[in-house]
Amino acid sequence: MSDAVIVGAVRTPVGRRKGSLASVHPVDLSAHVLRALAERTGLDPAQVDDVFWGCVSQVGEQSWNIARNGVLAAGWPETVPGTTLDRQCGSSQQALHFAAATVLSGQADLVVAGGVESMTRVPMGSSVADGMPFSDQLRARYRGVEGFADDAPLPFNQGVGAELIAQRWRLSRTQLDEFALASHEKAAAAQDAGAFDPELTPVPLADGGKFAADEGIRRETSLEKLGELATPFRADGVVTAGSASQISDGAAALAVTTSDWASRHGLRPLARIHTAVVAADDPVAMLTAPIPATAKALRRAGLGIEEIGVYEVNEAFAPVPLAWLAETEADPERLNPRGGAIALGHPLGGSGARIMTTMLQHMRDNGIRYGLQTMCEGGGMANATIVELV
Repeated sequence: MSDAVIVGAVRTPVGRRKGSLASVHPVDLSAHVLRALAERTGLDPAQVDDVFWGCVSQVGEQSWNIARNGVLAAGWPETVPGTTLDRQCGSSQQALHFAAATVLSGQADLVVAGGVESMTRVPMGSSVADGMPFSDQLRARYRGVEGFADDAPLPFNQGVGAELIAQRWRLSRTQLDEFALASHEKAAAAQDAGAFDPELTPVPLADGGKFAADEGIRRETSLEKLGELATPFRADGVVTAGSASQISDGAAALAVTTSDWASRHGLRPLARIHTAVVAADDPVAMLTAPIPATAKALRRAGLGIEEIGVYEVNEAFAPVPLAWLAETEADPERLNPRGGAIALGHPLGGSGARIMTTMLQHMRDNGIRYGLQTMCEGGGMANATIVELV
């Protein structure tokens, strides 16, 4: 039986908000990473059956099906289609799941999955600026629930959700700040060792230079500096900007096919997609679904948590991976070994593919058989993916 396999993975460096990628249109950012994927794998773009592209704020420069626009800007054949999808922060991880299902079902041979977000050029929340996505009936369901703000366009707030998680799992301000500091330290160590270099494609800039390294890592931070930050979501809270993911710009892409097709066309698999699931949980706390998603993935895979050599749990807010650790009893040494979104940034639609690209490189560098990726998503959902090195 043929497997769904990843035969290529590449990402841009992640830029800070208003940083090095601020001048790059998100369509061009998408195009750049698509071209880099084809160059590194040797795949023929004309053989790509579809492009599944994650993007959360699908307005302005990210509207009008950015997947198709990115394909055309990349110079790929006009015969290559593309579609854009939104599962909030997990959009490009969901794109990977759809790609795997599509090639396994025989509906396509070669699919590119990935995503983009320019949070500088299309600020978070832009897509709800002129509307109220929550109807009266939906609001009525959660009216009176702690953390629900009935008078807001988006009455579920992720920052408040993070505070609710910290409260439920009894996580202190010190624990969150220590986790955030460790994320920066791990990312800095990985960058210094050149661990990210094989997965990156430097982005040409208008001034003739190239943006070649993640710029969110704060080497100068400390527990003392983190301890000085305000708690914006609750006056007596514990979550700060320092223990939250960074608003960022970036893109990433993965090439997905079957093991049989890869063999026939000279493409070398990096890993097989062993198990792919999605789960949902409390939409008010919003960020807890990685816990049931992980349990579901392990159950379907027939694996124990101890058999997984690396875990990537998106650092939307520090309470998310810390609560996940508490519930799964996973080895903290295997969690986000090269840092996470607190240090590297979180370009929403591109983060799922970015994290998978980083995890695959870590697995290859260290001979790790199984890796698990999961990330919380707006609305109280989470994808979980288990990949196996081949």
